[in-house]
Amino acid sequence: MIAAAQTSRHRRLTAVASCVAAVGLAGGPELRGQGVPDYEKPPVSYSATAPADAVAALQRRISAQEIALAGTDQEVLAKVLAELRVPVASQMLVFSKTSLQRGRIRPQRPRAIYFSDDAFVGWVPGGLVEITTMDPHLGPIFYAFDLPALRKGPPKIVRDGECLSCHGGSFVRDIPGVFVRTVFPNAAGEPLLRHGTQVVDDQTPFADRWGGWYVTGYRGTVPHRGNAFATEENGRLVFEPATQRPDELSAFFDPSDYLAATSDVVALLVCEHQTAMQNTLTRAAFATRKMIAYQRSLQKHFKEPETDEPVYDSVQSVFAGAVQEVVDRLLFRQEAALPEGVEGGPVFRAAFAAGARRSRAGLALKDLDLRGRIFAQRCSYLIYSEAFGALPEPLKARIFQRLKVALETRDPRDRYAYLPAEERDRIRAILLDTHPEAARRWGAPAGTTATGTGQ
Repeated sequence: MIAAAQTSRHRRLTAVASCVAAVGLAGGPELRGQGVPDYEKPPVSYSATAPADAVAALQRRISAQEIALAGTDQEVLAKVLAELRVPVASQMLVFSKTSLQRGRIRPQRPRAIYFSDDAFVGWVPGGLVEITTMDPHLGPIFYAFDLPALRKGPPKIVRDGECLSCHGGSFVRDIPGVFVRTVFPNAAGEPLLRHGTQVVDDQTPFADRWGGWYVTGYRGTVPHRGNAFATEENGRLVFEPATQRPDELSAFFDPSDYLAATSDVVALLVCEHQTAMQNTLTRAAFATRKMIAYQRSLQKHFKEPETDEPVYDSVQSVFAGAVQEVVDRLLFRQEAALPEGVEGGPVFRAAFAAGARRSRAGLALKDLDLRGRIFAQRCSYLIYSEAFGALPEPLKARIFQRLKVALETRDPRDRYAYLPAEERDRIRAILLDTHPEAARRWGAPAGTTATGTGQ
């Protein structure tokens, strides 16, 4: 009789939780009508929560006059990049008018974007410096300050809510997110949006990438959309991929106003994986934290023991979906093949590899391949990120367990069987040597001779 009553209550709570999840995660008509995104509500409360990120520390140093942002715009930009540990070699240049500073952008004056593992910096000559940093609990935090206003005093770097009009909506499935877009731009940089736009990640076919971007360091024959412009004739799109394979950009515009004369193809590829991986972590964290809060609320209401472990079927389903999405991204499932000729420049490759965590065999998850795929070991280096480390414990435990199975199984029917056995062995050895949490969860000590402290 007791067991029957408990079963009945479990079914009743599962039904209630299912209804709550359907509204909370899908964003039902009631929420959309209110116009308040789910991430602005508890348990996330995105805009109302003060972030703990690198910009907060930067602002404190500026306010205390420990650093001075003086000199030319380029000198100030270089100082900001150095303070945030963002390499100049990561420079990518986008000339389509697809950002907050669209009025300043044109093919002769593109927007520069720089990135590290946990920060992005955007800048247009004569305009704003835009900073996006990754908060482990909130995802990307968007800031901006005006370089021309520096003469009036030290800048105040403030969160920029306007960015969420694009970075908090449909492009990123209703989370605050970072993304790369490809469009068909005309000669003025205006995107011809009726002919399509898409968010680019590591699964996007090579030929569809980089519309509206400059691309250097590619010497192959397979075309891409970069370095080229589109027109319309009677409403029909006319677009011919560029035949140039430049190593620098002086043939397109005068790059002397920029910190580099390149828009590195390898930096673009790495950035596209990174933005997709970071969005996946943010989405998984938000969804599972939300379901834990719902579950605890229901357990409290029905005077059940409160727990973060998924109990109800609906909560377990959300966790299972999040685990699969994260592990798919970590292991580059359905990664688009790269053609021959993807080389990039040695400066970015060296900057990206600097500080990589290396195994006792000298291998790292940041080792590039570029012969058909981006990385030699297809497991994302963002497994070392603070965002991954801050995932809810029940979710992280399940991710590590699924990852362990994926790397150890030899079942050809496994979802990740596309990874050759020797590659899986390399990934597992790297993680055991360089990721203490993986070693602890998988029952082996982390290697004491692994080198590198970066990500």
